[in-house]
Amino acid sequence: MTLKDRETNQRSSRRAVLQGALGTSLIVGSGIGGMLSTPSASAKAAAIGPETINRQWLLTSYAESAISKANFEYAEVPLGDKALEEGEVLVRNIVYAPMPSQRISMHAVTNLGDGYMPPMEIGKVVSGVSGIARVVKSENSQYPVGALITASGDWEDYTRINRRRLFQPPLPNGIDPVDAISVYGYNAQTAYFGLLRLGEIKSGETVVVSGASGSVGSTVVQIAKLKGCKVIGIAGGKVKCDRLINEYGIDSAIDYKNENITERVRELAPEGVDVYFDNVGGPIMQDVVDQMAKFGRVVLCGAISVYDNENLAPGPRNMLRLVVYSITMRGFLVSDFHAERDLAFADLRKWKDSGDLMYKTDVREGFKNLPETFMALFSGKKEGSLLLKND
Repeated sequence: MTLKDRETNQRSSRRAVLQGALGTSLIVGSGIGGMLSTPSASAKAAAIGPETINRQWLLTSYAESAISKANFEYAEVPLGDKALEEGEVLVRNIVYAPMPSQRISMHAVTNLGDGYMPPMEIGKVVSGVSGIARVVKSENSQYPVGALITASGDWEDYTRINRRRLFQPPLPNGIDPVDAISVYGYNAQTAYFGLLRLGEIKSGETVVVSGASGSVGSTVVQIAKLKGCKVIGIAGGKVKCDRLINEYGIDSAIDYKNENITERVRELAPEGVDVYFDNVGGPIMQDVVDQMAKFGRVVLCGAISVYDNENLAPGPRNMLRLVVYSITMRGFLVSDFHAERDLAFADLRKWKDSGDLMYKTDVREGFKNLPETFMALFSGKKEGSLLLKND
């Protein structure tokens, strides 16, 4: 049975709210716009004043080892009466999309310079990366009250956004906000550009993806299959590995918790790996790089295995192999391809509408659950795009 056939059979259930095996509501597909219903834009704006409470989560200490709730503090402060400046908007954050990369800025020293995610300030609101927000006050004609926009998702109810940070237009009519931040969002675009631009995949090639059950990885494996590749996913646990094969239609899956990665990659890709999409770094990256084929490409997307560690992420220990096998390794940020985001959106929407691209959205609820939701990124207790809906 092809992936498209499986998708057709499952179409009716994709829009249902399922009870996930992890004890959370697992929402598959779209059709959940009703979850995001709010009062009318004019009523919402009228209800907001200086005494309106702005709930916040503050970073109270840097986490040089495992992150915990002790690193955060809940606060409630009045919104205040400072007027918006020209070009600014005030938004209410309605969906947060926690990202593993936020963890980098929770170290006192990031070793990445000041150009990318410098350390957050202690005692300040936790900086977000992505979210969906509704404009509730505006001094910018391009972003009227009531518009839904892609925003930073800072850990607070209300955020002032200046003109420089408004780099995407309001969401188009008819696009579910959760779709906008998941199947068409930053993670999906990361998968798209990393695999197609850096990986330069060709039909018949062997592609290995680590973190394959996550929001980036699960999109990567499906695009690779759509392009005619042999796809091997690496994930933690039999349940996730079985899902990769049975639902996403990949060729093989490796359970890094219970299997020897080096032996399994050698068994499944006897002629070597043409493209390795790396989401985790660390020993897993080394195990796969050791099995790269001639002219192989390694796409460096993330290193979640070391985000809790203050030490630098290690690189391959055998650099001469990269030379002898003419291997290319390249890192990237999705913002590198901002000018092409409309192309990614069009392809992702086409694949989703045709049933060739499945996605899972793990939606948690309640502002006070933000720290625990964020920490689930590192414990593995989630499936697909992890989001939190504000209450």
